[in-house]
Amino acid sequence: MRSTREAYGAALCELGATHPFYVLDADLAKATRTEEFQHAYPRRFFDIGIAEGDLMGTAAGMASCGCTVFASTFAMFAAGRAYEQVRNAIAYNRLNVKIGATHGGVLIGEDGASHQCIEDIALMRVLPNMRVLAPCDERSTRWAVETALVTDGPFYLRFNRHAVPDVYTERSIAELRLGKGTLLTQGDDVALLAVGDMVAECLQAANLLRAQGISAAVADMCSVKPLDSELICRLAAKTGLVVTAEDHNVIGGLAGAVSEALAESGTPARLIRIGLPDTFGRSGTRAELADHFGLNAAHIAQVCLEQQRKEKDYADDI
Repeated sequence: MRSTREAYGAALCELGATHPFYVLDADLAKATRTEEFQHAYPRRFFDIGIAEGDLMGTAAGMASCGCTVFASTFAMFAAGRAYEQVRNAIAYNRLNVKIGATHGGVLIGEDGASHQCIEDIALMRVLPNMRVLAPCDERSTRWAVETALVTDGPFYLRFNRHAVPDVYTERSIAELRLGKGTLLTQGDDVALLAVGDMVAECLQAANLLRAQGISAAVADMCSVKPLDSELICRLAAKTGLVVTAEDHNVIGGLAGAVSEALAESGTPARLIRIGLPDTFGRSGTRAELADHFGLNAAHIAQVCLEQQRKEKDYADDI
């Protein structure tokens, strides 16, 4: 059990032995865990300093010369401070830059609203040519890093700060595919779609719901872009109730992507969005913030139970 940022650093070191890529960081190598790569391959690591625009610009320049580059910093700086460089230098030119963004969402803890990036998935998802991956555990992080490495073009990889439970096994990780969601549990009454830390919470919520006689399907939507619209619509048609869960603003992130997929397909289903309710984060421990914003299994299960009761009451009234 480890954080996805730790898994990111480990994956870079492992893959660096067989792939000649470069890693750039912006004075945060200890926090992003790229220091592991720095120690293993010092001639292929560059600390650009506290200059995130330069970080992305330098990565773009190296990629334009044929290099594959991982550019790493906090999500707030990668998607926020350096957005223009990501847009115009990297995405527009379809360059082989993989953005490793750690400390995404509010569950990073006490750093507060200025550092809790709740809009990065939305910002990166709207960029043409950009793929967005938000892995949920150590093995899916290793998969995401390797997938970005061997796939041409820009990627945005979103990682967390704190340790998370293992979701995938050595056997089940083989099911992960770019552009596909992974159905972790079957269910008939509600479909829980999640990314990042919230995948494990949804699996726990499914267990709580099962004890109440409600069958919940859980899908890991690690590949936010490209999105598995077919899986989303199939689960929506089967259950009639879709709940998205993400450590991100409910506007524009996974919930936005799922809303678009359902609207375009015309699939008749109720959608409930769990995430930040269009508000900034605040300082607090991870547990305190999870409770405050409802980013935990108990709240997810409660929301599903309340919706099931509402639908039953409506059916009884008819």
